[in-house]
Amino acid sequence: MQFLLLVYTDPALLDTLPQEEFDAHMRHCLQHADELQQRGTLLGYQQLEPPASARAVRIRGERTQVLDGPFAETKEVLAGFNLVEAESIEEAVRLAQEWPWARYGCIEVRPVRDVAAVRQRVGARAAR
Repeated sequence: MQFLLLVYTDPALLDTLPQEEFDAHMRHCLQHADELQQRGTLLGYQQLEPPASARAVRIRGERTQVLDGPFAETKEVLAGFNLVEAESIEEAVRLAQEWPWARYGCIEVRPVRDVAAVRQRVGARAAR
């Protein structure tokens, strides 16, 4: 079963880290990611640029609105994700605990929906 580990960080907490410590965390994460990929557990991962570089698109009725980021009054921002293969949500939570970023925000563990089943249920053809 696939799970998405959504990594949220608090920039204020990260800003308190000395550069060397942040770099050590990042080096560990990249090495850990390589190991998990070799085992077939980590299917994909990506970091995101800061919220200030984003745009939000909302359509309400006939009105489209495009806003520059950041968008929410929140301490923690979405910083990246890890897509993992795990037997259960408990195993996915254990994997989330292996990343240091939960110390500086949180990692949300969310099951990935089976889109093929959704396609079948709603009568949509599979992509070619």
